[in-house]
Amino acid sequence: MSEFRMPSLGTDMEAGTLIEWKVKPGDRVKRGDIIADVETDKGIIEVEVFEDGVIDQILVAPDTTVPVGTALAVIRTLGAPAGPSAELPVAERSSIAAEPQVQPRLEAGRPAIQPPPVAPPMAAPARRLRASPLARKLAAELGVDLRNVQGTGPDGAIERADVERAAAAMKAAEKPTAAPVSPPSAAPPAEVKPAAPDFQARMRRAIAAAMARSNREIPHYYLETRIDMSRALRWLEAENQKRSIKERLLPVVLLIKAVARALGDVPDLNGYWIDDRLQLQEAIHIGFAIALRQGGLVIPAIHHADLKSLDELMAVLHDVIPRVRAGRLRSSEVADATITVTNLGDLGVEVVYGVIYPPQVALVGLGKITEQPWAENGMLGIRPILTATLAADHRATDGHRGGQFLESLNRHLQEPAKL
Repeated sequence: MSEFRMPSLGTDMEAGTLIEWKVKPGDRVKRGDIIADVETDKGIIEVEVFEDGVIDQILVAPDTTVPVGTALAVIRTLGAPAGPSAELPVAERSSIAAEPQVQPRLEAGRPAIQPPPVAPPMAAPARRLRASPLARKLAAELGVDLRNVQGTGPDGAIERADVERAAAAMKAAEKPTAAPVSPPSAAPPAEVKPAAPDFQARMRRAIAAAMARSNREIPHYYLETRIDMSRALRWLEAENQKRSIKERLLPVVLLIKAVARALGDVPDLNGYWIDDRLQLQEAIHIGFAIALRQGGLVIPAIHHADLKSLDELMAVLHDVIPRVRAGRLRSSEVADATITVTNLGDLGVEVVYGVIYPPQVALVGLGKITEQPWAENGMLGIRPILTATLAADHRATDGHRGGQFLESLNRHLQEPAKL
C-alpha cells in the first residue's frame, strides 16, 4: 500500500484544489498515467502517478482544496489483497489523508504544512463538472453557478460561450414584472457567497510571492554578452529549405539546445540552492517561460534538453505551448526545471534581465535578434546580433563561472550543425 498525495507543483505552491478524478476504486494504473486534475494558481495541472498498482481508496472528493502533502488516494500493489485500511471506520480513514507528506529534496527548506482533516472518503468519485479554466474564471466573475450550465464542448465540457449564455439567461430572469412580497413567515434569504477571486489576480499574487522571495533571499549578479547569429541563421535557413513547412525549425530551438550544451560545460549553474548549499543536478531540465494571453507566465520543464535533437525540441514546443495556454499541463512538467530560459525577442525586447526562480540558481534571458554594427578582423559590417544575459545566484557561483557559461553559449551557437 502507498499513498498518492497532493504534489508540490512549484516551490510557491502551498495548496491545490482537486478538480477531477480520472480513476475510481479498483482501476489499475501504471507509471505515467494521468489520474487526477488539480487546479493551482498557474492553471489546471494533469497529475501523473509514479508507480504501478490498483486504486484502493479515494480519500478526497472533487472540488476540495487541500494542502500540499495531503493523501488523496491509496494505491495497492498489483496482486496484493485489499488492505485493512479499506475497512477502517470513517474517522480513522480520514486521519490517513491528514498525514503530512515527506517532501522531495526540491521542496526542502520550506516549512512543512500540516494539513487539516479532510472529508471522509467516498466509495466512488463524484461526477465533476468539466469546465475550461477560462470558463471557471468567467463564471466566478459573473457569479454563474457552473452546476446549472449545460456544456457544449468535448465530452460536455463547459466553455466560455456556455457561461456567457448562462449569464445572459440569468440576467434576463432577474428582471421582475412586479416587486415580490414575502409573507411574514418566509424564511430569511440565503446568504450570498462572494465570487471566487479572479484567476489572473491569483496568478499575479503567486508570481509576486515567488519573485519577492527571490529578491529577498538570492544575491543576484548579472552578466551580458552579444552573440553574432550569422552562422546559426544561415545554417537554419539552409536546413529549413530541405524541410516541409510543418517540419521547419525555429531559432528558439537552437537557443534552447545551446543553453543545454553550455550547462554541460558549466554544470555549476544547473541545480538548486537548498539547505544553504548548492545541490547540483545531473539531468538538465530547462524551464521555458511561456506568456499567457490573459497575462502571467507559466514555466514548463523541457526534460533532458541536452539529449534531445532539434526536431525533438521543436516537437516539445509544438505540444506544450498550446497546452500551457489552455491550462492543461502535466505535473511532471511543472516541478523540476533546473534552470529557466526566458525569451522576449518576439515582443521586440532586446535585453532581458530576469529574476531567478528559487530554488534554481540561474536564469538565462534572450532578446530580439537585431541588425547591429559588428567589427571582426578589422572589418566593420552589419550582423544579426542576439543579446544574452545571465542572472545567477552569487552563493552558488561567481562572475568567472558565469562568464564561462556565456562564452560556451556563444561557442555552441557558432557551430549550429553540431547542436
